[in-house]
Amino acid sequence: MMRNCLLFSTHLIFLKSPLLKLSSNNTFLIIFTLLLLMGCGSSTPPIDRIEVAVNGIHGGALSGDGKHAIIGSVQHGGSLWRLSDGERLFNWNHGKDELSVLISADIEPSGNWAITAEAHTIVLWDMNTGSAARFWTAPGEVLDADLANGGRYALLGQADHSAVIFNVIDGGIVRSFSHEGRVRGVDLSKDGRLAITGSEDQTAVVWRVDSGEKLMTMQHQEDVQLVALSPDGRFAFTSAKYDRAEIWDINSAKTLHSIPLSKERIKRGLEVTSARFSDDSKHLLLGYTNQKVELWEVENSKLLKEWKLTKRNKWQPTGVSVIDLAFTSQTNRYYAIGSSGFIYLLE
Repeated sequence: MMRNCLLFSTHLIFLKSPLLKLSSNNTFLIIFTLLLLMGCGSSTPPIDRIEVAVNGIHGGALSGDGKHAIIGSVQHGGSLWRLSDGERLFNWNHGKDELSVLISADIEPSGNWAITAEAHTIVLWDMNTGSAARFWTAPGEVLDADLANGGRYALLGQADHSAVIFNVIDGGIVRSFSHEGRVRGVDLSKDGRLAITGSEDQTAVVWRVDSGEKLMTMQHQEDVQLVALSPDGRFAFTSAKYDRAEIWDINSAKTLHSIPLSKERIKRGLEVTSARFSDDSKHLLLGYTNQKVELWEVENSKLLKEWKLTKRNKWQPTGVSVIDLAFTSQTNRYYAIGSSGFIYLLE
């Protein structure tokens, strides 16, 4: 509605101004140009949102089916939420009478187990009872975590230039993957056979978990901060700070598509902050630091839909970064966690 009002009022300004003698064609061209400059694009607002934190979120994760969310609140610590009715189910903190600062979290594909990580501790949670099944001191400072294999193994990205497969049930490192910089992003394929790691050494690497074999190295010009694997292990997504974002074909070890990002916007701090492939690996959700969420068709790199998350207060200068994304069982419905303290329903 606002877009139509803007178009109408702009048209009247140019037609009625006594200072301008313009033909109808010139008027149309000027109006069209102004609309482009004002960003009157195709972004869609969320259809609903659930408040899960009062003063913002510094970490969180959505389940693959979009039914649950782990929230690391700035003010209230860790918690598990059910999204169908917006109910807070459990408080998940690493110590009694303390509010944990969750660096990372993940819910494994079956939806029975979850992991939360602070800088030096990790906890395995039973999703059904809300109880802590295991508590461990992490082998290094944790920067990112992913959970697979029925909650048995976690892939941890660490500050000591390594990523490790950690046995969350019995403790101990099962496999280690080395980089020459801090490992900022990690992800596992749905079956846990492949791992991807992204590092400040400007590379992302796909590994075979059982043997530790390096299958593919993806080179960037800046620190790699975000990585994702498609559930079937066919595609990889990588994004680096102040650099491009890429979709890769793992079988051919080549770039499939580059996500178009303006160099000027990247220089001003635009980053891809979250990525999630659909269960059939045909689509990819991307979230950014500028409130935007995009839905891409993977094989032909077609942008299908774009949303813009709403701020807590539309007049506040602080924007909304997208922390995590999820597809749902309902066609054309998605969830996004925003740093603003809300989980958004997109359609």
